[in-house]
Amino acid sequence: MNSSKLHLSTGNQVILLRNGAEYFPALEAAIDNAQHEIYLQTYIFEADKIGLRISAALKRAAIRGVTTCVLLDGFGCKNIPPKFVQEMQEAGVSLLFYRQKISPWTFKRNRLRRLHSKLTVIDGSIGFVGGINIIDDFNTPHQHAPRIDYAVSVRGPLLKLMHASAYKLWQHISWLHFRQPHISKSRGRIHTKPAGSMRAAFVIRDNVLHRNDIEEAYLEAIINAQTEIVIANSYFLPGLRFRRALIEAQQRGVRVILLLQARVEYRLLDYASHALYSAFLRQGIEIYEYHKSFMHSKVAVIDHHWVTVGSSNIDPFSLLLAREANVIICDDQFGAELRADIECTITKGSRKIRPERWKRERIIKRFFYWLVYGLLRFVLGILGYPDKR
Repeated sequence: MNSSKLHLSTGNQVILLRNGAEYFPALEAAIDNAQHEIYLQTYIFEADKIGLRISAALKRAAIRGVTTCVLLDGFGCKNIPPKFVQEMQEAGVSLLFYRQKISPWTFKRNRLRRLHSKLTVIDGSIGFVGGINIIDDFNTPHQHAPRIDYAVSVRGPLLKLMHASAYKLWQHISWLHFRQPHISKSRGRIHTKPAGSMRAAFVIRDNVLHRNDIEEAYLEAIINAQTEIVIANSYFLPGLRFRRALIEAQQRGVRVILLLQARVEYRLLDYASHALYSAFLRQGIEIYEYHKSFMHSKVAVIDHHWVTVGSSNIDPFSLLLAREANVIICDDQFGAELRADIECTITKGSRKIRPERWKRERIIKRFFYWLVYGLLRFVLGILGYPDKR
């Protein structure tokens, strides 16, 4: 796999964490072992069983003198109880909101720019990246539990980039809240020595210098794919370049597998996504819909070697608007591990979309899908994000 455009650092240890069952114990233990500072950013921080558990660990850290910085998205956490926030702040946790003001009457594109990344860096010695919010896997309103998702823990040279990203955003938001930013306690003591043998890259999407980095990383890997592309993504509405890259890969003999969410969370996005099925199926791309529970995954495995785990969906909101964070790993063993897990999910809880069955769908229904797709892309075009990428 040619990853020439990516800055892959060597000597990393990256561990796959499946669902909250593996992620939250690892995160809690790392917080409890923190000695200097914690940066945690997340889209959702729910005041449920898991939220109380992680907030208690953060409060313990702050009480023992650890600089504890928590950044929450203003929309994702719009319903967080004020008392829940107050108790963390009283314990010494520094807690800020990213774009807290939400106006339902103002249709501006900056209102759509959210903090969707799930990134934690502790003491410059361990970091976590993925798609898992601080919420119980079984807290799935209007959906079937449990939630399926992934994260990774990271040690090694990659931490330098992860720490810099978390620290820089915290500094920026602190200034916007008229707060004096602190000096990082981990600067100069970040653990950049080899912790393993894995090659990995940290890739973000923001609205300044890294607008297209995650999408470009995907496209480069897809264009260079030789045998297989497996994408498991809960919100799948790729732009034109992405769709063409997948179709061209299938045409040159690469097996393309899409594992998508069967259960509807955002109806318009779901309808628009279905509009793309016919073109993919005609080219031989395999589409599976996961129906057993709520799939929230944002992962891919290409040629059993190139892997990405992170917060970015493959839709206009993640690729064009939100702040996202992904880790890319080039490692055969890690690729095989995640590939096997996705295969298990496909086998045990998904249904394959059969081209002949999909073709028999009522014409009016398929037309409606395209109508919704066109409307959504039109709105994005007005906001300055046309479907040309």
